[in-house]
Amino acid sequence: MNSNDGWSRRLVARLFVVALFFFSFTSHAFAEWKEKVLYSFQGLPDGGYPVGSVVFDKAGNLYGATQEGGSSSCTSIYQCGTVYQLTAPATKGDPWTETVLHIFKGNAHNDGASPQGGLIIDSAGNLYGTTGYGGTGDCVLLGSRLGCGTVYEISPPQQKGAAWTETVLYSFPTSKQGYVPAGDLVFDSAGNLYGATIFGGGYGTTCDGFYQYCGAVFELSPPRTKRGKWTEKVLHGFKGGTDGAEPNGGLVIDSVDTIYGTTFYGGNESGECDSGGCGTVFELKPPTRKSGGWTEKILHRFDGQDGADPAAGVVLASNGDLYGTAEGGANGGSGDVFSLAVPTKRGDPWKETQLHRFSNGNDGTNPGGGLIFDASGNLYGTALGGETHGGVVFRLRPPKQGNSWPLTVLYNLLGPPDGDHPTAGLVLDSKGNLYSTTVWGGTGQSCQGGCGTVFEVSP
Repeated sequence: MNSNDGWSRRLVARLFVVALFFFSFTSHAFAEWKEKVLYSFQGLPDGGYPVGSVVFDKAGNLYGATQEGGSSSCTSIYQCGTVYQLTAPATKGDPWTETVLHIFKGNAHNDGASPQGGLIIDSAGNLYGTTGYGGTGDCVLLGSRLGCGTVYEISPPQQKGAAWTETVLYSFPTSKQGYVPAGDLVFDSAGNLYGATIFGGGYGTTCDGFYQYCGAVFELSPPRTKRGKWTEKVLHGFKGGTDGAEPNGGLVIDSVDTIYGTTFYGGNESGECDSGGCGTVFELKPPTRKSGGWTEKILHRFDGQDGADPAAGVVLASNGDLYGTAEGGANGGSGDVFSLAVPTKRGDPWKETQLHRFSNGNDGTNPGGGLIFDASGNLYGTALGGETHGGVVFRLRPPKQGNSWPLTVLYNLLGPPDGDHPTAGLVLDSKGNLYSTTVWGGTGQSCQGGCGTVFEVSP
């Protein structure tokens, strides 16, 4: 696989991926769980192809972003996309109500374009996310100046029923500061935002034929004075080769402000993957002195046999171990779920364990979203494939002995009018219900294969 193949799968929300599976009818555990489509996107003007998962506010409303839809007049690589709100019905059984909070306008209006990740929310109800394009930056793609991407904030109104306010916190000015920010952001305890750009960063020249450099992890610090500007700093520019390349969003931060994440490419170039490498898990440690730089360390380089092309970040367990998914490799290219255990002795390597290898069959295939834990230590995630080829929601239970975690498919997505093609992680509520998005499916007729859904799976 070359970098352009990976690019088409990741940034076009895998719209051109065609997967062929052998169909078999068997009884399955997914019948024990119920699924409900909360909302089907229609394309214009409400949005299409939701990207990333969803986030709850204190009142139980759901929020997310769509990569396309909103407006067909926006100049960008796609339609410019939206930020949306879903409000639960007052009467059980009634439909959820969607409200478009913002339609992106693109770089012609100094706004962002084409969100490339989900949202996070602060204690005041403000939403934060990234757009892959737009902004005031000078990045040029195929002869068109489309901007280098943005980090934005959507703020609730002071009065109920009034419009929400979008603020571009930062426009990446050139590819050296980052190009195509993607994935979810994360806050630290001081209010700084951290994220990743797939390209840019100032290092590496062989990662892609159209986009400059091999990606970056950045920090965005809030202004010190009211109405001041947010300040961006590149913490690490990836170099490709034995270093990582094309980092994913969904970074996690531990109690001492160490950052963990994954790169889709880079690392080991001698495994089953092509010259782009099979991907990495990395660590970034903060400086020990005020004027120092952050220190990057590759914790694991995938070689194809143990997985390849991690498309999401990792989740941090209470003991410091990391858990994640690899989209490819492992078993005929079907991907796996893995863990990385903290070394017991200083200087020892992190130990990688395959928890489950997908079989390109009824258990799912090619997981592209991250994982979440419940209070009992079970892991939940999504994958493509499954019995009905529309994708699966799965659960992994910790083993009583050995390293293999038993997998249960909780639900097989059926395709339109149900959801189809889940590529985002899940959100768990207090009752044990799971929520996420599908890129395709639903009732939308203006998008081939459907414009996507937000769905709930409940025990």
